[in-house]
Amino acid sequence: MDDLFIARPGGGGRVARVGAELHLTRHGATQHSYSNAQIDDYGALPGIRLPRRPPLRLRLRARFTHPADALRGTAGFGFWNYPWAGMPALPRAIWFFFGSPPGDLPLADGVPGHGWKAAVIDSGRPQALALLPFAPLAVLLMRRPVWYRRLWPRIQRAVGIAEAALAVSLEQWHTYEIDWGVQQSTLRVDGRVVLAGVPSPRGPLCFVAWIDNQYALITPQGRFGWGLLTAEEQGMEIADLAISAE
Repeated sequence: MDDLFIARPGGGGRVARVGAELHLTRHGATQHSYSNAQIDDYGALPGIRLPRRPPLRLRLRARFTHPADALRGTAGFGFWNYPWAGMPALPRAIWFFFGSPPGDLPLADGVPGHGWKAAVIDSGRPQALALLPFAPLAVLLMRRPVWYRRLWPRIQRAVGIAEAALAVSLEQWHTYEIDWGVQQSTLRVDGRVVLAGVPSPRGPLCFVAWIDNQYALITPQGRFGWGLLTAEEQGMEIADLAISAE
């Protein structure tokens, strides 16, 4: 595994090496207490907060301790811009992401707002920033289905959003790959393409893998919310993690 990775457990979270595997375990999670087990390489190089730029390939094997219908909070791995560290920034990411109810992030038309998915987003693209002055009006209009169908596909393209729901058993080992290209990217599970030719988020980004007990509500119709969930001890195991130039 990469020597740049930094363990950032919080609120009872644990990060441990077990043989050739890395175990991220979240415990002590309540609706009043945040618990997170995380590794990343944000700020791992002197003077460089986000060390990763395309073209890059991420490959790893992973499994969770619980199935999707029992897992609580959010979890995943991939590349993002760590938007809440340092100066706030609009999110950019290319990753495999899990979110449980009551969380709801229906960002890609036709893809559920929760569950296990492959996803990309770059909300700081010039096309997206050009739409910001019209966001309040668009949110109001999209509360009517007819306007949602007209407006959201255009907004989704501008923000560089692409997602695919993944119907795999989270308790079983699977191989996940991200080919993060300069212009387009491809994501695979067990060698099968799940997202192909999607717009690449701009670099630089950093690697992250985590499991926590938070949830978020962000919908095109203007529902916003955030909270913490009470949950039993749960975890994610990672093996054969490699990041290399394509």
